[in-house]
Amino acid sequence: MTRHSILVVDDSPTDRHFLSELLLSQGYHVTAVDNGEAALAAIKSNPPHLVIMDVVMPGQNGFQATREITRDPATRSLPVIICTSKNQETDRIWGIRQGARDFMVKPVDQALLLQKIATILSNVSA
Repeated sequence: MTRHSILVVDDSPTDRHFLSELLLSQGYHVTAVDNGEAALAAIKSNPPHLVIMDVVMPGQNGFQATREITRDPATRSLPVIICTSKNQETDRIWGIRQGARDFMVKPVDQALLLQKIATILSNVSA
């Protein structure tokens, strides 16, 4: 079985740690960065199988980074799950319009997040 790699993008050290530990406990390889620019650089240097993207970050926000990932022919198939404290329906709609495969509001339901990741990765691997 392939050990899937996941890139966690969040400017909060606490959220990065929480998500990283959750994913590591499930056997995923995890890389974590704290902003959109670092995410794009990490994707170019070592492409993950999936990205978990915060929205509110300094510099390039998660909506912008998601749009850049999903519009670039080299990375457009890379699934992005937006995971943010922004909880308005308009935020969810905007995130999906930027190309995100899914949208979750913090604090995340751990079981639901893991289920969504497994479903997306099983479809990507198929």
